[in-house]
Amino acid sequence: MSFMDKQVMNIGTVSELTGLSERRIRYYENRKLITPKRTVGGTRKYSFRDIEKLVEIGKQMEVGWMTAEIRHRAMKRGTESAAHG
Repeated sequence: MSFMDKQVMNIGTVSELTGLSERRIRYYENRKLITPKRTVGGTRKYSFRDIEKLVEIGKQMEVGWMTAEIRHRAMKRGTESAAHG
């Protein structure tokens, strides 16, 4: 497993790195755009790949994309990647 995929950062750190509020990050999780790992106590843990996704989601939202469209495109990319992988 690459260090990019290790889910070790808490939401406060992710907020600082992405410039997104903790509330916004939770909203993206609620809308199924990101799925952080949860500890036994329920603390969210994020990877560097999650941060990349969140930055991209933030950019897409800024230009007016809706969360459903972002999720649909991400699912489509995942399907295409699996087909070509």
